[in-house]
Amino acid sequence: MPLSRSLSMTSLSGVLPAWEEEELPVEDLLLFEVSWEVTNKVGGIYTVLQTKAKITVDEWGENYYMMGPYYEHNFKTQVEACEPPNPAVRKAMDALIHNGCQVHFGRWLIEGSPFVILFDGDLWETCQIGLPHNDREANDSLILGSLVAWFFKELIDQLGDEPNVIGHFHEWQADFYNNLGKFNVDKEAGERHIYHRCCLERAAVHCAHVFTTVSQITAVEAIHMLHRKPDVVTPNGLNVKKFSAMHEFQNLHSTSKACIQEFIRGHFYGHLDFNLDKTLFFFIAGRYEFTNKGADIFLESLLRLNYLLRLHKNDMTVVVFFIMPAKTNNFNVESLKGQAVRKQLWDTAHSVKEKFGNRLYDALLKGHIPDMNSILDRDDFTIMKRAIYATQRHTLPPVTTHNMIDDATDPILSNVRRIGLFNSRNDRVKIIFHPEFLSSTSPLLPMDYEDFVRGCNLGVFPSYYEPWGYTPGECTVMGIPSVTTNLSGFGCFMEEHVSDPAAYGVYILDRRFRSAEESCNQLTQFMFSFCQQSLRQRIIQRNRTERLSDLLDWRYLGRFYVHARHLALNRAFPDKFKMDPMAPLKTEGFRYPRPSSQPGESRN
Repeated sequence: MPLSRSLSMTSLSGVLPAWEEEELPVEDLLLFEVSWEVTNKVGGIYTVLQTKAKITVDEWGENYYMMGPYYEHNFKTQVEACEPPNPAVRKAMDALIHNGCQVHFGRWLIEGSPFVILFDGDLWETCQIGLPHNDREANDSLILGSLVAWFFKELIDQLGDEPNVIGHFHEWQADFYNNLGKFNVDKEAGERHIYHRCCLERAAVHCAHVFTTVSQITAVEAIHMLHRKPDVVTPNGLNVKKFSAMHEFQNLHSTSKACIQEFIRGHFYGHLDFNLDKTLFFFIAGRYEFTNKGADIFLESLLRLNYLLRLHKNDMTVVVFFIMPAKTNNFNVESLKGQAVRKQLWDTAHSVKEKFGNRLYDALLKGHIPDMNSILDRDDFTIMKRAIYATQRHTLPPVTTHNMIDDATDPILSNVRRIGLFNSRNDRVKIIFHPEFLSSTSPLLPMDYEDFVRGCNLGVFPSYYEPWGYTPGECTVMGIPSVTTNLSGFGCFMEEHVSDPAAYGVYILDRRFRSAEESCNQLTQFMFSFCQQSLRQRIIQRNRTERLSDLLDWRYLGRFYVHARHLALNRAFPDKFKMDPMAPLKTEGFRYPRPSSQPGESRN
């Protein structure tokens, strides 16, 4: 069948290396990509699948299918049901359906509209493989895996020898991660009652024709825990076109920053004694994994940053957002009151301004300049005084925007109490914990995550463990500098492929070879140096940061997946698919050059 072929494997910007590997005869192949997060958002794999779908569909057309679990709500809201175009796929589905399984087919309503096959079956009683009955994640994985294997068996029976099938399996959703080299993996897994998970993951790795990991840091881990070196490292990319704003991204930064400033005016009413034009917005976002995501070292570094800003009498203020979902009882009253007070002041100012403007206009029409003391009457002054009195506050601005269910033991709030950053007037670092994902429909901070990121000055992600880390990558393609680490896949990728990451606004914190104290001091210095930059320097740096977008685009990183599929076909069908498995990738050794322009002068 004819296929759409718009996938470009040429150099994106004249800097990135071209791709020269022989194209696969996709018209004679079927590609199935299997993951627990197909139409089912759990973690970062969902973003991988969603952003990579377009280039994969462009390359494979109707010969590409995604497979995952069926959830009724997800299917109704994300999938358009349709019939499979391939008769063999239809017959394989029917074989499972006639045996009591539910199999659903449709197009996932994301860019590229890939076909999806979603499975729902109850094999609880028949799968006697020694899994603990109370480990729901492991049992769900086994059920999905069994159904997928069953489907493939039926499909191959229908197809015979043509066309050949490629199965691409993403990581099992119940990951097993440990500190490397410090203990016996099997012993520790047994003591933590997850030995069955470790065995399942290890078995899956050794059964695969080609084993890939998302980054070099997970490759090192896989060798130690799974006893197999990855054949190909497949870095995570982004659909950069979605974030692309061309020359407008600086304007979008200003627009989104103005929205954040409006929120700050309400949140800090009565204590707004700092200049918003000299205020920087930092943020950390992601799953609430206090240590893994580096929130612990971030808070300690903020205490030291506050000390340095006060010691050097720096006129910059830093407002730091923690966007991490936690259990709450909705917004707290003080946060909502702050936005109400701000709105009341805004309405009052506009009412008085309108009266002032009308009286000034009338006076000018009559040919004279009015007495400014008489242009506003006593009622106007009364209204303004009442509005000012409403901003009086006898408590500090709240650290958190919501009522926390377990305030006393919450890790972030407990550490805020330890370091004593309570948003007092003397502090140059202010903290706002927003324990909920952002939404444009919120009555408190009505912004989507993407708009919020564009309005910030620096994303800080000092993760202690991160297989890849999409948050700094999203910052990069939107032209926002960020801090990452050499224990994250993204940080390792940038160290390998960019000659001077810091010059491009990607600060790589050393958490692998330094002590926690040294890493904390390094992060403090990163942030303090950032605060010392002039406005011009920050604009130049944002331009440089956005320049790295091509390096993170699936149009470039998709080539690693192409190589992995070609290698799998070569190993499964060596007579039909020839390649040199030892030939290095064209991207090995490539490093994005240093920026040609020189940085501006320091303002201090």
